[in-house]
Amino acid sequence: MTDLFLYNTLSRQLELFRPQQPPVVGLYTCGPTVYNYAHLGNLRAYLFADLLKRVLLYNGYNVRHIMNITDVGHLTDDGDAGDDKMEQGAAREHKTAWEIAEFYTKAFQDNLVALNILPPTTYCRATDYIAEQISLAKTLDNKGYLYKTSDGLYFDTSRVADYNKLSHLPLEQLREGARVDRNPEKRQPTDFAVWKFSPAGQQRQMEWDSPWGKGFPGWHLECSAMSLKLLAGHLDIHCGGIDHINVHHTNEIAQSEAATGQPFFRYWLHNAFLNIVGGKKMAKSADNFLTLAKVVADLKISPLAYRYASLQVHYRKPMEYSPDSLVAANQALYGLYRQVADLGSAIGQVASFFQAQFQQAINNDLNAAQALAVTFAVINSQLTSADKLATILNFDQVLGFNLAKSRQILAVDAAAIPQNILMMFEQRQIARQAGDFSLADNLRQQLLAAGYKIEDSPDGSQLRPV
Repeated sequence: MTDLFLYNTLSRQLELFRPQQPPVVGLYTCGPTVYNYAHLGNLRAYLFADLLKRVLLYNGYNVRHIMNITDVGHLTDDGDAGDDKMEQGAAREHKTAWEIAEFYTKAFQDNLVALNILPPTTYCRATDYIAEQISLAKTLDNKGYLYKTSDGLYFDTSRVADYNKLSHLPLEQLREGARVDRNPEKRQPTDFAVWKFSPAGQQRQMEWDSPWGKGFPGWHLECSAMSLKLLAGHLDIHCGGIDHINVHHTNEIAQSEAATGQPFFRYWLHNAFLNIVGGKKMAKSADNFLTLAKVVADLKISPLAYRYASLQVHYRKPMEYSPDSLVAANQALYGLYRQVADLGSAIGQVASFFQAQFQQAINNDLNAAQALAVTFAVINSQLTSADKLATILNFDQVLGFNLAKSRQILAVDAAAIPQNILMMFEQRQIARQAGDFSLADNLRQQLLAAGYKIEDSPDGSQLRPV
C-alpha cells in the first residue's frame, strides 16, 4: 500500500498519516450554519472533505465521520458580537429559528446528494448537545479558564501559552484581526465567548438555563463538545475552510486542550476559498454568493460539473469561479460519460500499473487533478475495454462521478432534449439520406448554435449537448 501524506496546518508540513487506532479514522468536518442556503464557496469545503473521506476509504480505513449542524450560537461577527445568525434568519423570513434550521438543513443535505457527497456517519445539531456543552464549560470554569462579563462567560486566552500554534501568527496579529474590540470587559481581544447571556428584558427563541444564567453556547463550544463525545479515542482529522484557522479552530483547540489536558486533533486540513472575478472571496456577508441550484439552472449543467471543476484545482489553492469554466467542466464530464459508456458492460480486471499511479496521486495530499490525468491515460491505453472499465470504476470510488451509471445518465440527458431540437435532428437525417448535404450541413450548424452537436459514425448519428 502506498503511504498517505497530508498537509497538516498544525505543523505546516506534509506528514505521513497515521490514525490513533487503525483501521478506524475519526474525521470531524465543520458543517453549515443553517440560516441561509449554502453557496458554491461553502460547498467547495464539503467537496474537499468528501475527497479526503473517499481517499481514506480507498486506502482501507474505516472512517467515523462527524459533521456538525450549527443551529445556534454563531453570531454575525465571529468575534462574539452582533446577532445570532439563526435569530437573524428567522427575523428575515418571519419564521421561527427552529423552522429556519430545519429548512436550510434539508436544503444543505439536498446539495450534498446532488454533488454525490457521501453522508457523514452522524449529523449532530448543536441544539441536541446543549448538556454536553454546558458540562464542558463547567470543566473549564472549575479549572479557572473562564471569567464572567455582563454579556457572557469568556475564555481567558492568556492562560494558554501556545494559543497561536495553529495560526502560526504572532499574538499581536491575532488581536488585530479578532474584530472583537467591541466589548471593553474582555481581558484580551482574543478572548472568546463560551456562554452568552440572553439580553436583559428579551426572550430569545433559542435559550437554555445554565449555572451562569439563561443564555446560549458560543459557536466554538459546540465543535469541541460534540467531537470529544462522538470521536473519543479517534481524534484524528479535523477539516474546515482557511477562514476557520485563526479564530474558530484556534479556539476549539484552546478550550478542548484546557479541559482535557490532552492534545486535541492530530491533523488539521483546510481548503482555500472559491473566489469570484477580482479575487474576492464568495460570501453571504458580501452578498456575492451563488447557490448550486441557481448555477445549474442558469448554465444548464449537471451539479457534478462543479465537482469535476473542483477536482481540477488542488484543495489548498484558491479556485476562481466563472460560468465558462463550469460549462467546460460539464462538457468534459459528459465526454467522460460517453467514453465510459462506449466501453460496453463487460467488467475485466483492474490494471495494477495504472492503479498504482492513481493511488500515488491521491495519496500525495489528495492530488485529484493528477488522478484525473491517470483516468484519461487508462481510456487512451491499449487495455481491453473490459479492463479499462474495471479500472475506471475502481477510480470512481474516489472521483465520485457516478461513472457506473454513464449510460443511464446519457439516456436521461437525451430524453431531456427539447422536441424542436429532435425534429431538426430528424430533418438533418432525412436530408443526408436524400443526398441534400447542403441542407444537412445547414441544420447541423443550427443545432450547434442551439447548443447541440452531432456525432456521426459508421453505426449512425448521435445528438449530444455541447
